[in-house]
Amino acid sequence: MSDLNALRWDGAPGHYEVDYLSMTDPGSGLGAWIRATMRAPDDGSPGECALWFMAMDRQDPDGARVGRKASFPIDALVAEADPFRLLVGDSELTNRGMAGGFGDVGWELRWEPALPGAEHVHPLLRRTRIARTVLVLPHPDVAVHGTLRIGDRTVELAGARGGQAHLWGSKHAARWAWTHAGDFVSLDGEPRPGSFVDAVSVVVPRFGREVGPSTPVVGRFAEHDFRSTSPLRVLRNRSRFGLTTWRFEAVDGRRRIVVEVDAPRHTLVGVTYDDPDGDQAYCYNSEVASMRVFVWDRTSRGRFGWTLRETLVADGRAHFEYAQREPVDGLELLVR
Repeated sequence: MSDLNALRWDGAPGHYEVDYLSMTDPGSGLGAWIRATMRAPDDGSPGECALWFMAMDRQDPDGARVGRKASFPIDALVAEADPFRLLVGDSELTNRGMAGGFGDVGWELRWEPALPGAEHVHPLLRRTRIARTVLVLPHPDVAVHGTLRIGDRTVELAGARGGQAHLWGSKHAARWAWTHAGDFVSLDGEPRPGSFVDAVSVVVPRFGREVGPSTPVVGRFAEHDFRSTSPLRVLRNRSRFGLTTWRFEAVDGRRRIVVEVDAPRHTLVGVTYDDPDGDQAYCYNSEVASMRVFVWDRTSRGRFGWTLRETLVADGRAHFEYAQREPVDGLELLVR
């Protein structure tokens, strides 16, 4: 399929699918995460689709966290292929925007596609079905315009940076971390348009034990694409993550990046994901995290043959999620 957003579900049981937009508005300081999902249970019982809306504010002492979900019968999901269009209830997603709402939240958003799509999962891992979830980025870095409605508050967006992603599979990992950022400045405060990073690090059960983390990373720096996604490379990429922090390294050819992510605990929105087999994952997400990216280039051989080209900073404008199979004590689940 040429359109990375195209629906992959063929009507069979044992499948889940997600389209989402994550973004941060520099004007208001608000971060938002909007999802359209479907799930076809393993046992063949009726499937469902849903709309999700999460938001948070880094400047608010309590995070001003919002979590909403509206569920519908699977018949409320309608997908059109050419051009791509996905309907869930009264919401719509296309390759140029999304609109919808339910209860006290709503959105009218538009963007212009700017960069080619990116894929985290190597074709070999997809063909052999070793990867039980596939993640792609139809729109890795976009400037979002429009409005968000949260209760009595309306937020006008004029170029909020975000990314639109699509994932599908049969089961989530045992533990994982995910991050995205595209609103970078240099250490001197100069904007770095066109740069982005999107990464996931997963630990999966295999043969009675946990294996990983496997860490595919995609991005773009200094007008060059970065793809650290080969089967060997995702195993070699160093990664250490927890509830609010993550540090990882990735290599693509002669370029290496070192990334540090920090998500304030008070901004984490807790939600529950349901697998097709009924198992649950507990996820904690912030769209107002911070990130530093150290971009290194190999200039000579040997251990010390790396030269630091640039340091990119996204203060309060990065996106982060941590997930595990048990709820975190002391953190409320706003969406169950």
